[in-house]
Amino acid sequence: MGPLTGYRIVEMAGIGPGPFCAMMLADMGAEVIRIDRPEAGDLGIRRDPRYSITNRGRRSLVIDLKKSAGVEVVRRLLGHADGLIEGYRPGVMERLGLGPDVCHAINPKLVYGRMTGWGQDGPLSAAAGHDLNYIALSGALYPIGPEGSPPPPPLNLVGDFGGGAMYLAFGLVCGLLEATRSGKGQMVDAAIVDGVSSLMSFVYGYMAGGYWSERRGTNILDGSVPWYASYETSDGRYIAIAAVEARFYRQLVEKLGLGEAEIGKQHDRSAWPGLKQTFADIFRTRTRQDWSDLLEGTDVCFAPVLTPQEVPLHPHIRARGNFIEVDGIIQPGPAPQFSRTPGAVQGPPPQPGQHTAAILAEWGFGDDEIRCLQDSAAIR
Repeated sequence: MGPLTGYRIVEMAGIGPGPFCAMMLADMGAEVIRIDRPEAGDLGIRRDPRYSITNRGRRSLVIDLKKSAGVEVVRRLLGHADGLIEGYRPGVMERLGLGPDVCHAINPKLVYGRMTGWGQDGPLSAAAGHDLNYIALSGALYPIGPEGSPPPPPLNLVGDFGGGAMYLAFGLVCGLLEATRSGKGQMVDAAIVDGVSSLMSFVYGYMAGGYWSERRGTNILDGSVPWYASYETSDGRYIAIAAVEARFYRQLVEKLGLGEAEIGKQHDRSAWPGLKQTFADIFRTRTRQDWSDLLEGTDVCFAPVLTPQEVPLHPHIRARGNFIEVDGIIQPGPAPQFSRTPGAVQGPPPQPGQHTAAILAEWGFGDDEIRCLQDSAAIR
């Protein structure tokens, strides 16, 4: 019984941020049904659905949206839904006859969530793009990495999932809350460029105050300072140090056996290159485990740099219960944690169309209607 139990969400199947948003809502108890198309799956490849973890926790029905009867099925489902997630390019849902105006005429309380990279309007709204493009235009890519080299892609965490999925989930929940008061739904335009720009708020504050330089590799949080960086250990692994505050930095220096001279260099930019080399030389003298034994749990602000395979085995992660096993696959569990209405994974990722007939029956379709739709191949 998660905090969103009782809400019904219809998800138009897609890739990346849309499914991740739907997973978050399903983990929190919402009933999310996924409308898959008859065509090939993610990136045009049919893969074992068990490994598409972001599709977990919901049921699937296959509807052919090229058929008018299929579009009508979606309209009827939306008449019983609280929210919608769609991630097509602007105008696609309108051309299908499923745009916000049509859907709100059917269901005035529907919260219509739209996930795009560039947004529903603007000069780039119709252009193709991916995470890297969106974070580049939003100013989040440029500060990453050392000076003098191209900024490296930070996976697709910043755009697709941080600025995209999480902002869409936030927007949908805000819309659902507001609809309980007003009785009216609305459209949520969740553009990744908007979300990533929002994530950059602190940088704009630092820039305005003169604390952030546009030169990459010269700022406190970009790895340029010796006390906020990752270092290699003697066994070829890595550790992360984030001793930003003076008292944490002092403890780090003392743990490393250095003296007052090094303590005084924390904010001396001219001393940073030499001090960083000193730290690097020291950290290369021991293994990652040695440094963990010495520094983990202290106020040095230390962590080993773990591989994804190592994370579920770490004692802190295990104590938090952050990972679970679903259908034989180890994966992150629902987050955040609630004291009274905890989230839970409602099931493994479905096979496309696995629950078509069952969902339609539960959502008000008669047996004869379902057989007719099957015979016409509008549903599968």
